[in-house]
Amino acid sequence: MKAIAGAFPRISGSYHPALPVTAREILRTAVKKLPLHVLVVDDEPLIRWSVTETLADLGLDVEQADCAASALQTITASALPFDVIVLDLRLPDMRDLSLLATIRQLLPETPVVLMTAFGTPEILASARQLGVRAVLNKPFELSELSRVVAEVLSTVR
Repeated sequence: MKAIAGAFPRISGSYHPALPVTAREILRTAVKKLPLHVLVVDDEPLIRWSVTETLADLGLDVEQADCAASALQTITASALPFDVIVLDLRLPDMRDLSLLATIRQLLPETPVVLMTAFGTPEILASARQLGVRAVLNKPFELSELSRVVAEVLSTVR
């Protein structure tokens, strides 16, 4: 992931990526209506932490999972529905689109943002057929993540 440490000003112990005003306003408006619930799934601790902190700093309620099994357990045990899932393509226990297909069966209306460093045209086409709303190619800027999630959440509820 590009520019994680030191790239953003440190305020109150958290990193605050610069957001375009429109993304910031979209999220501010959406979060005021109802708390938005996000699941971040990535096996790389630093990426998972960075994505989680970025989204939590925007006022989102973020849960995280480090593998497919943990993600499925979190999804099935959650009392609140997820408004968006930010999902890494390659996980230690599932290295293809199987988790995405399972998420589609369990939560057919929940938007999914796919993160990957292995996005071949075939994989991306299959992901789109499974209903992925957006793809973030690793490495990506955290401001891009914020913008994409804000756009996806602007269509929720």
